[in-house]
This record gives sequence, structure tokens and C-alpha cells, in this order.
Amino acid sequence: MSSDLDKKILILIPALNPTKEFEEYVDLLIENSFKNIVVINDGSKEECKIIFDNISKKEGCNIITHEVNQGKGKSLKDGLKYFNELENKNEFSGVITVDCDGQHLVKDILSIAKEMENNSESLLLGTRDFTRKDVPPKSSFGNKATSNVFRLLYGVKISDTQTGLRGIPTNLVEVFSNLSGDRYEYESNMLIECILRKIKFVEIPIETVYIDNNSNSHFRPIHDSISIYWKILNSFIKYSAVSIISCIIDVVLFKIFLSILNISVENSLIIVSTVLARIVSSFVNFGLNKKVAFNSNKKIKSTIIKYYTLCIVQMLVSGLAVSGIFALTHISEVLIKIVVDTILFFINYRVQRIFIFNE
Repeated sequence: MSSDLDKKILILIPALNPTKEFEEYVDLLIENSFKNIVVINDGSKEECKIIFDNISKKEGCNIITHEVNQGKGKSLKDGLKYFNELENKNEFSGVITVDCDGQHLVKDILSIAKEMENNSESLLLGTRDFTRKDVPPKSSFGNKATSNVFRLLYGVKISDTQTGLRGIPTNLVEVFSNLSGDRYEYESNMLIECILRKIKFVEIPIETVYIDNNSNSHFRPIHDSISIYWKILNSFIKYSAVSIISCIIDVVLFKIFLSILNISVENSLIIVSTVLARIVSSFVNFGLNKKVAFNSNKKIKSTIIKYYTLCIVQMLVSGLAVSGIFALTHISEVLIKIVVDTILFFINYRVQRIFIFNE
């Protein structure tokens, strides 16, 4: 196997307690024309020092050492910052991140490299096939669950959200160099950042290789899964909490306005109280979503018109959908409204997250 790449590629490999086969893997990369390799020793055991020493002696290989384990995300960011500081970085088409356990075949890394030469505007994802029977259940379940969450909250289908084989073109490296997250959640943050910046994904099928049923993985199922899902769901949880608070405020103010207003016609009293309560609660909802849920620094003028336009559209869609579905099915109006408004709740989140409060 040989490479016919036109530009240089930096191979970035975070490594924690690699086996002796890792050195052979680096040799294989070098044999296939990958002449620029950065390995992050992320606080490995002392007995692994000889492996890193041997790799450092290979031409084109550099070692960055963390004295204590700082996490895969921190390792990747340090490697990207190293690349950003290269004087000749424009000679490279970009960086390819690779795991150190040998699961990423050289032919698949070459596929990513060739695609990156022709696509300098997208994040390239080496995508595994999780329908295969030899895939460990925890890997299959974890990826499918995360993929479904991304699709629900962001409207984007990503087949393999946890792949470590990623191609980052040179002009996108700086985007990912300063993201939050020092461990596995960092890779989820990369995907979220792409969605918010409207950076496209390109999925490239790769071989699904698990060595010893993935026993060498340093992924901590409970701790790291919590970190990943907290990063993905953080703003949605806050958005949901803000909605509940706004709903309570709306009901309380409605009751207060009913009590203090003196309008002779009862229906008018209800309508006026509803409108006044909704005006106050919606403004509270807007402010809390802006500052708490989405942590946006955009000016109020540039967001409030869009926000209230969304509110009006949502109200109209809800009313028309409920009445239309009821006319066709004669199912309970309340049940229909619950289903319709639940769907609109998730759509609202996407619109506010990506189009209204996104900076």
C-alpha cells in the first residue's frame, strides 16, 4: 500500500499506556508515507517510556508528554495547538486524529487523507458499521443512543458520534483548538461546534475493528458517558427548566391579573389576564433562554424580533395542527395538543439554539 497524496498530513495520536504493538503501528504509518506524526503521551505508566522513546527516534515523529493523565480531549487540543504553531502548516491539508490501539487501519486513514485534499471545509468522520455482530454491545448501544440524541436535538444525523478517526482540514484546526472538554466529551463538543457553525460533516465508511473485544479502551462507561451526555444535553436541560419556570410564572400572573383587574365582562377579563400574563412570562422566558440556556451575548435587538416571530408561528401552527388533526381523527383535543406541543417544544429548541441565540 502506498500513498499518492499531494500535500502533507499530520497524524495526531493520543496515547495512554500503549502496548508494544503501538510502535509497530507507527512504523506502518511511516511506511505508507505518513511522515509527520505527533504522539501525546497522556501520563502513561513508567514501563511505557521505552515505547515513546523509540518512537521519538523515528524520523518525523514528535512526542508531547503529559506528566499526569489529562484526558483524550486535552491531548487532542494540545496536538492541534502544536499544529497551529507550525510555520509551514499551510503545506499540510490538515490533521487526522487516530487512536493508539490499532483499530484504525492504514487504508482507512489514507481514505480520510485523500478526501481531505479535496474537501477543506468539512469535518471528516471515519464511520463504523454498528450493525455487525462482532461489535461489542456497549459500543453499539452507546453510539446509537448518542446518534439519536443528536438527531432529536439538532436535526442532524451522525452515524458514528464517537469515532476517533477524524480528518480536520488546516483552516478548521483553530476552530477546535480551544473548545471546552478535556476527556471524551471533547469529541462531542467538536460535533456540536460544527452544527452551530454550520460546518458540514462528511462520513467515510471504515473497517470496524475491535481488538480483544475493545478491552484496551480507557473509556469509563459511567463517568465518561455522564460527561458526554451532560455536554450534549446541557442547554436542553436548562431550556426545559426555563420553560417550566416560565409556565409557572404565566399561571401565577394569570391568577393575579384575574384578581386585581376590574372588568365587567367575564370573557374579556380572562382574555386580558391571559395576554398580560403571557407578555410577562414570555419576556422572562426570552431573557432566561438567552442568558442561561444558550449563554448568548448577541444583542437583544437582533434576537427578540426573531424570538417573538417564532412564538407567533408556534402558536399558529399549534392551533391549526390541533384543529386539523381533530377534524380528521376526532381524537381528544387535549391529547392532540399534548403531542403537537411536545413536537413543537423540540423544534423550538433547535430553532432557538441554532438560529436565534447562536453566535
